Amino acid sequence: MLGATLLHLAAPDFTLRWTHSVERTEWVERWTVAGDHLTLRSAAVRGSGAGMEPGPDAVLRDGWWVSPGGLDVPALHLAASGATTGGWTLCADGTCRELGAVPGGPLRIAPCGASAID
Repeated sequence: MLGATLLHLAAPDFTLRWTHSVERTEWVERWTVAGDHLTLRSAAVRGSGAGMEPGPDAVLRDGWWVSPGGLDVPALHLAASGATTGGWTLCADGTCRELGAVPGGPLRIAPCGASAID
């Protein structure tokens, strides 16, 4: 795989954090690897605005709109356009890593053994 990076997580839970490209507002999602898919456990956004309206079941907690998860997906695809204030911060196993900070192809987060196409 040219230009690919493989990151193996010991624990099934991870967090993605980023800043919205238009509103410049923080967004945090908590995910779990569940067999052959990823399950969103919760999402939180600090405010609302263009493309980031809280869901109907969101609750305001300490300035964050927090929504329960429940979404199952085979993989996450993150566009690394370079048009944002930075990439994503992926935290797992007690360590955080920055992903997609420079323009490039999309990043794919999927369970090990998942097909390359979904």
